[in-house]
Amino acid sequence: MILFQAEDISVRFGGIRAVDSVSFDVKQGEVFSIIGPNGAGKTTIFNLISRIYSSTSGKLTIDGTDFTRTPAYQIASLGIARTFQNIELFPNATLLQNLLIGRHCHSRVGFLAELGFLPSVRKAELHHREKVEDVIAFLGLQRYRDSLIANLPYGVRKVVELGRALCIEPKLLLLDEPSSGLNVEETEGMGFWIEDIKKDLGITVIMVEHDMALVNQVSDRVMALNYGKVLAMGSPREVQSHPEVVKAYLGGEVAV
Repeated sequence: MILFQAEDISVRFGGIRAVDSVSFDVKQGEVFSIIGPNGAGKTTIFNLISRIYSSTSGKLTIDGTDFTRTPAYQIASLGIARTFQNIELFPNATLLQNLLIGRHCHSRVGFLAELGFLPSVRKAELHHREKVEDVIAFLGLQRYRDSLIANLPYGVRKVVELGRALCIEPKLLLLDEPSSGLNVEETEGMGFWIEDIKKDLGITVIMVEHDMALVNQVSDRVMALNYGKVLAMGSPREVQSHPEVVKAYLGGEVAV
């Protein structure tokens, strides 16, 4: 079953077409990776899906719902969550507090109920905390639960950001260079988390990544971009051996 579909999406910045008539779909339970050099349009596609940017043309759908013009603040409620290449966490808040922020889109209580801390609010708060504790346990973050983000190692913060996205309970998880800044061991661990997210949680993943070892480890399909256009799409092996990809990246390997 197709969960997500991009149809002929394009975006211009002045005279530059950063994404040029790109179409692809992502199946339910799939890990779909996007690779390409700097400036290829990878993160721009993520910004289009996140609705940070508006497309010049084309259509975006999730679960059959057209969200091409949906405001960015409503994207999480559609079941789309995202991490960023540069970690976007609150450094002076605890790990637990950062993860609770991921539950905001599930809040259904009104301002007056919140103000009076009514039984419905207390019940909702307990539910949100249970969901967050489940994510903490899933990612093995118990020892850091009450630690300030500013005091955590970089590799742990990357996992915390992943955890905050999982707290949204997404259908579709966008991972923007999850291995960025990680060492080999941490990157391998990130690969295991991605595999578990797919297998155990049933979450569909679109990943922008430069580390081909990680791409090969977790991806079902790969799309290669260059100058905003699709060069190739298929399995990791098929894409890396595609003549246009070899030509674009030189040396017979995809240099992403």
